[in-house]
Amino acid sequence: MCGRFALSAMPEEVREFFSLMELEDFPPRYNIAPTQPIVIVRATEPANEGSNRPDRQALLVRWGLLPRWVKDTKAFPLLINARSETAAEKAAFKAAMRHRRVLVPASGFYEWRRGEGRKARSQPFWIRPRGGGVIAFAGLMETYADAAGGEIDTAAILTTTANSALSSIHDRMPVVIEPGDFARWLDCRTQEPCDVANLLRPVSDDFFEAIPVSEAVNAVANDNAALQERIDPLAETPAPAADGPAAEKPAGAQLSLF
Repeated sequence: MCGRFALSAMPEEVREFFSLMELEDFPPRYNIAPTQPIVIVRATEPANEGSNRPDRQALLVRWGLLPRWVKDTKAFPLLINARSETAAEKAAFKAAMRHRRVLVPASGFYEWRRGEGRKARSQPFWIRPRGGGVIAFAGLMETYADAAGGEIDTAAILTTTANSALSSIHDRMPVVIEPGDFARWLDCRTQEPCDVANLLRPVSDDFFEAIPVSEAVNAVANDNAALQERIDPLAETPAPAADGPAAEKPAGAQLSLF
């Protein structure tokens, strides 16, 4: 799964990477958790002939997809991830897979390797592209309307089987879409889910590096660059925090990165 990720790149770098006309300034975020606002990139109406205006836009959404047909949001599970192998058939994701595919800008993600034994602690890893830079996770988006007429944009990140380099940490990883495939992934007009299925694969074994980091990332309140500093996992002192990521309570419809 992907339960925490980060976006620490400058807005200008993100705007250039995704060929966006506009992107509001945002601070670096080192510990993005479920229900928090995230930046996504979606396709817009095609530009007029001869126009050089990009046909993509950035949008702020809640991380945790809510299908339009949900009646009781409190009883519905938090869908932060969608299995890419079955998303096109699952009731919660099939409409978004066909009509609302998006990109999720990221600098990397966190994953936890379970320790051996019932009381063993889980070791967190910061997993980033070698050399740094921005990457794009494959995502799905839905706009949920409640009974009072309020709307909130929501999204989930697609996952796939982990590659050989990361499988010892976890058996799943986010799907990464390469820049050359952005247009095809976002094109929900002419590209059916079956047409983009070949993009839903693990990246090569040498794409990411996994860095052992402190258990401080377990706490949602911690959000700073120190979370990504390498540690010696054998020297890490056990902390009272729970193993693995913990989600905050669902946020309201008003989203802000600040």
